[in-house]
Amino acid sequence: MRDRVLTGLTAGGHTTQLIDLYADGFDPLLTDQERRDHHHPPALRPQIDGYAAQLRWAETVVLVYPTWWSGQPAMLKGWFDRVWTNGVAYELTAGGRPKPLLRNIKRLVTVTSHGSAKYTNAIEGEGGKRVISRSIRPMCNRLARCTWIALYDIDRLDAPARTAFLDRVEARMRRL
Repeated sequence: MRDRVLTGLTAGGHTTQLIDLYADGFDPLLTDQERRDHHHPPALRPQIDGYAAQLRWAETVVLVYPTWWSGQPAMLKGWFDRVWTNGVAYELTAGGRPKPLLRNIKRLVTVTSHGSAKYTNAIEGEGGKRVISRSIRPMCNRLARCTWIALYDIDRLDAPARTAFLDRVEARMRRL
């Protein structure tokens, strides 16, 4: 899916920056010190500063991942926990309310797969979709749009159905 997303974005004339958390050796574990720094983050955080710079650069963020247990994989959830923080995605006001800082991000696109059927995910409440639309999006531009592109029931689909989905993903990325 990642490769087809990149192919579509490139064909559409978009400039991209790829973050591959696994290839980067990203550590998703939020440290005790990071948790303590939640209200007053340190000026320098070398382990996340590069990711923060990429978020500040982006107008659109495209997340590509398999859905596990109704949500994002632990690696991606750890990236949210460690990078979308006070001083990067928001700043805490005197009253303790978050003030969004990623106003440059006008669109969030999720491309994901689910082992279960759409019906099952609807009953479960689409947990991963809610994280993006209700927690991540509010830290972006106030008019930011969310696009959800999901392949459901992947465990039972044949190769032609999976290929057709990838073709649709590439075409949608081209038109972004």
